[in-house]
Amino acid sequence: MGNTDKFEMIADRYDTPERAQIAKASSEAIRACLVDAKSKDAIDFGCGTGLVGMNLLDDFKSILFLDASQNMIGQIKQKIAGSDVQNAAALCFDFEKDRLLGLRADYIFMAQVLLHIHDIELVLSRLYEVLKESGHLLIVDFDKNEKIVSDMVHNGFDQIELTERMTTIGYREIRSKTFYTGSKIFMGCDASLFILDSQK
Repeated sequence: MGNTDKFEMIADRYDTPERAQIAKASSEAIRACLVDAKSKDAIDFGCGTGLVGMNLLDDFKSILFLDASQNMIGQIKQKIAGSDVQNAAALCFDFEKDRLLGLRADYIFMAQVLLHIHDIELVLSRLYEVLKESGHLLIVDFDKNEKIVSDMVHNGFDQIELTERMTTIGYREIRSKTFYTGSKIFMGCDASLFILDSQK
């Protein structure tokens, strides 16, 4: 996945108070979209150190933490082992490079992940394959921000444009809204986060 090398280097110091605060707001936004999820299996896609997914462990039957960075997966495995969690597992895998055959989930959520992905259509299509029928993909990411100019990441997303791209893939019942605004949270710039809920 995009920028994996960078995340390998910062995995052991990734959890800052600022990131934890945004992760808490993100997990609350995700939780508000869930329906009867306590009997459902979820994937935290691009989980990083699990800042979002660890907040949601009690909301699902199980969560698979998935990331392309081996060091990030090492961090989440330590958290799982250290907190006596019974309904979580972690796997290092890169969806941009390969398919993960046989994997299925009722919910997939990804928080501030899409902006790092080079081939958005490819990854969203592969996640669509993994979703069970009527399953949900929940995306938390930055609203489009023209102040951001970077070769490393997308500068956020236009919610309407993203909805159209996802509809072409096959996602339906797509709803999105901005839920968080913060100071200097996106590459040193003030920015806002949206949540998008879609179904297979």
